[in-house]
Amino acid sequence: MELIFFKMPNSNAKSHRGHRGGQEAGRCELVSRSLQSAQHCLEDQDFGTAYAHYLLVLNLAPELKNDVRETFQFTLFKWAEELASLARIQDLFNCYEQALELFPNDEIICNSMGEHLFRMGFRDEAAGYFHKALKLNPDFADAKENFYRVANWLVERWHFIMLNDINRNLIYQKAIEKVVRSGCRAVLDIGAGTGILSMFAKKAGAPCVYACELSKTMYELACDVVAANNMEGEIKLLHMKSLDLEIPKHIPERVSLVVTETVDAGLFGEGIVESLIHAWEHLLLQPKPKNQDIGTEDYGQVIPAGAIVFVMAVECKEIRRHHRVGIQEVACVHLAETVEFCSPTRASVNSEETIEPYTTEKLSRVPGGYMPLSEPFQAMTVDFNNLEELKSLATRKPSKISIPVTQGGVLDAIVVWFVLQLDDEHSLSTSPSEETCWEQAVYPVQGLPDYSMKPGDTVMMEVCCKDCYLRIQKISVSTSEYGMDIERENTLASGNEAELCSALASLQTTSTSDGMGQECMLESTEIALLNNVPYHECFNAAIGKVLSSLIPTRESLSMDVDGHDREMNFEKSQNKNSSYTTHDPLYVLDVSEGFSILPIIAGKLGPVKAYSSVEKEQHQIALNIISEANHFPKETLEFWLSHLEDESVVLQRPKSDKLWSIIILDVIETSGLIQQEVMEKAAISRCLLHSGGKIFPQYVVMYGMLVESQSLVLESAVQGTEPTLGFNIAPFINQFKVPVRVFLDLATLPCVPLSKPADLLRLDLMNPYLNSSNREVKVQVSKSGHVTAIPFWYHVHLDEDIYLDTSSDSSHWKQAAVVLDKPIQVQLGDELVLNIQHYKSNVSITVKQ
Repeated sequence: MELIFFKMPNSNAKSHRGHRGGQEAGRCELVSRSLQSAQHCLEDQDFGTAYAHYLLVLNLAPELKNDVRETFQFTLFKWAEELASLARIQDLFNCYEQALELFPNDEIICNSMGEHLFRMGFRDEAAGYFHKALKLNPDFADAKENFYRVANWLVERWHFIMLNDINRNLIYQKAIEKVVRSGCRAVLDIGAGTGILSMFAKKAGAPCVYACELSKTMYELACDVVAANNMEGEIKLLHMKSLDLEIPKHIPERVSLVVTETVDAGLFGEGIVESLIHAWEHLLLQPKPKNQDIGTEDYGQVIPAGAIVFVMAVECKEIRRHHRVGIQEVACVHLAETVEFCSPTRASVNSEETIEPYTTEKLSRVPGGYMPLSEPFQAMTVDFNNLEELKSLATRKPSKISIPVTQGGVLDAIVVWFVLQLDDEHSLSTSPSEETCWEQAVYPVQGLPDYSMKPGDTVMMEVCCKDCYLRIQKISVSTSEYGMDIERENTLASGNEAELCSALASLQTTSTSDGMGQECMLESTEIALLNNVPYHECFNAAIGKVLSSLIPTRESLSMDVDGHDREMNFEKSQNKNSSYTTHDPLYVLDVSEGFSILPIIAGKLGPVKAYSSVEKEQHQIALNIISEANHFPKETLEFWLSHLEDESVVLQRPKSDKLWSIIILDVIETSGLIQQEVMEKAAISRCLLHSGGKIFPQYVVMYGMLVESQSLVLESAVQGTEPTLGFNIAPFINQFKVPVRVFLDLATLPCVPLSKPADLLRLDLMNPYLNSSNREVKVQVSKSGHVTAIPFWYHVHLDEDIYLDTSSDSSHWKQAAVVLDKPIQVQLGDELVLNIQHYKSNVSITVKQ
């Protein structure tokens, strides 16, 4: 590293007489020596000592701040990396605090501090530093990307959707007004969020209003909202869980009314039962006796008063392809019957961990739609004003219910929704047939021997509340055939009888492992990928092309890369040409994230040594079983991470004297965004390829179009004061809005296309000189309207001829969209100019006015 010497002020001036002059000369000498020592330490990569020297310099000579700022930042960041690797977390934060005392307005240090906090799980604190960095420099791309990432964690997107739901807000307001005006004295809002329910109560005339909120970000946001609506001294906000509230420590006396909306799509998932049991026991006045016409001021009650839970059996291809592997063979790879793939919702049945037993979908927007196989069936009612009933929910035996099948089809899921009864005249429904901000809870059906249904069949299940979740379990089907009732059971049904049968079976056989399948839990996106046949066929063809160009004896091989008889008979090939046994294998590395069978596909296409980067043990076991089922030699497939001394450096040579023939990278996240650091990974990968080797994909083209979509607008930001009934909330929560919406299904997005798809950006992983970090694209308007968003998707090119479309029906990828701050009115024939900027993994799309 180049040595940098700084000339000290007056360092060559004649010595001043007296004690003060001597002190100044001593200070200058110490600063000069410390600077030299710091530089020597940097050369030796002794970042800790260098950092200490710079601290001394800056404390003794603050006038040098601008001169040493960049070198100090570099030293700080390197020392912080060392401290993090040594788990010296407190020392790391002490260093950043010292640095920010010296440079309180340095956006780069603020952003770096936020990154460390975010990695360690301190999301609230990280957001504060990212936000400060953006305030200091609104164009700081790193801080902007980081803030958008953390904003999705801190303020979940449903806050915007719910606050824009004027019907939901109005019904809650009316129910609260009714109770408050009947004589309610004190109100407690549990899980206050922005504080809107508390403000409804105060506006209705409640003398005392208290609100508790656990999230630091939401608590601070609620404080700002309450102050902006001139209720700062009238609503007491508490940053804590309701379970920790004590009387009179936090609130002076028991309250007359608890208001809450701590419910999720499965009703109980946000802990409403536990919090209301605690509230009735410690925070609420006694409940009003039933059938007595007396005032409410001396009694307690809850809004919502109760709920009715409904279930329905449905057929839905989209749910099916995300939760059941529906293929036995793909790209000539046979998926062994002994591997039983399942999604986390099924694994939750027997898991010791508390795993959410359902996923959520807005069924009205699910691609391909859904078909009811039964009528809605009332599965459960709950009275939130009945303490004994709430207590019994978690302990009582599951209810057994039977649902008659009314429509023939394939049983893919049990769908759950509820009617939230705020009081005896106000209610909210989360039904898929209602226009609502709510999604529905989806319990995918897995493990049945046969999923086909016909009218007259019966779907049976058990319903209970366990571990704060509504659980639908032991799903089975009873079908009447030849005058006999035959029951098809879920093979993962849990319970004492199943456990007893399993125990008896283990006593009656010498080996249970031979006949039992290996369970392999995959994320729903991994199952959708495994079901994505075009994806694997395209990779099969593209890998085959590269290998055929690299194998010296390729003329003796029978390889058809156009899709017919791709699998080569290696035993015959090896018999014909013994060079296979003597020639070094070609090395293929798959570092795509999650479960992938691409190494096995590669292994079937030539003399290949294929490496998989999967980490989970059960994934490795499953891949080994599939390899054996496809008659792979054991050494063909290996797991790359087991060969690495440092797992943080995944991209390196296969051996000291070898290079890769193919490296497979993940370029697109399933969310619809470009993967973090993908271009940096591509740059390293290019250095690790031998001549003729390829990175897959070779390049990616981003497409987008102009649309008008009110749905995207409402899901991205609160639209003024009208939906929040006059309360000023929008400016505060909209600080956490992000310009990009992810995990979209463009096929079912409510929108009007205003242009044809346009080529926005090309990212070339093999030829980076073809990339542009900034380009303008002219888009012709094909329909008059208001442009509110620009959805985008990708063509992932494995080579010039073979590509994958991330917007296709079979795609496991979702799409994303940039939502404009303000709609732009356009007329047919107009031309909009889009400015596309690519920085690191972040792509920004703006309309040039």
